[in-house]
Amino acid sequence: MRKRQHFIGLWLSDEEYAQLMKQCAISGLSSSAMLRASIMGIEIKAKPPETYPALLQELSAIGSNVNQIARWANTLKYISEFDILMAADLVQEAWRLVKDAL
Repeated sequence: MRKRQHFIGLWLSDEEYAQLMKQCAISGLSSSAMLRASIMGIEIKAKPPETYPALLQELSAIGSNVNQIARWANTLKYISEFDILMAADLVQEAWRLVKDAL
């Protein structure tokens, strides 16, 4: 059984159709889903870039490395300048990855 019981046909001008297709391409939604979201007042956001899952995985790995350095420093009650620089480099790498993805 269908979830939706009402059908509405819709005629669009070439300009309106082109705008709808552009928004669909940006959001990754079908035209039906796009129109339903618009009707319901849902904010339509751009779909994340293709590299998003890889970026999240990389950020997770960087976060784990920084956490290991912090745990090591807390255990020893000391952290070397090299370890501080390495942690700072990892944070800088994380920022670079995020900026490149946007």
